[in-house]
Amino acid sequence: YRHLLQRRGYSRRMHAQASTAAVVRLVVVLSLGVVGVTVVQTLMFPLLPVLPALLNTSVSDASWAITATLVTAAVAMPVFGRLGDLYGPKLMLLLCAILLILGSVVAALADSLILLVLGRGLQGCSVAILPLGISVIRAAVPGRSVGLAIGVFSASVGIAGALNLPLSALIVEHLDWHALFWFSGGLG
Repeated sequence: YRHLLQRRGYSRRMHAQASTAAVVRLVVVLSLGVVGVTVVQTLMFPLLPVLPALLNTSVSDASWAITATLVTAAVAMPVFGRLGDLYGPKLMLLLCAILLILGSVVAALADSLILLVLGRGLQGCSVAILPLGISVIRAAVPGRSVGLAIGVFSASVGIAGALNLPLSALIVEHLDWHALFWFSGGLG
């Protein structure tokens, strides 16, 4: 392997730098993915007080817009984790991102509680990005850097949660509530 790299003009140091750059890109991309998941989880909180009036429904029925995401997430994490073991985490990460985008579009176009709950349920599948991302990091990052990479990945959840609540409130206050879901779809 080293002989092949040297013959192509690479030194060991250049290969190590390329590997480090690839690891950094991987962690950044996975961290951005988990930011999208965090946004989806906290997206509805500023909307809860006015959601029953917007959808002409009761408060208890409107709470399903939150509950659907949590129920779907509870089922999706172990299912997608197992499917990631069987078919590879990259495919499952892409499928989770597609479901996040699809759910965001359905919720953004929703004019009834049923469509909103359906969209939120699809968005809940994206929570599986968390364990799948950690699995990819553990497999792809060199041993000495795994802890740091998982720390950065995990910290992005907290940072996104802290920034998303005020951002969601601003969107609800100044734009139509459907804009929340176009925003989450764009993150997907």
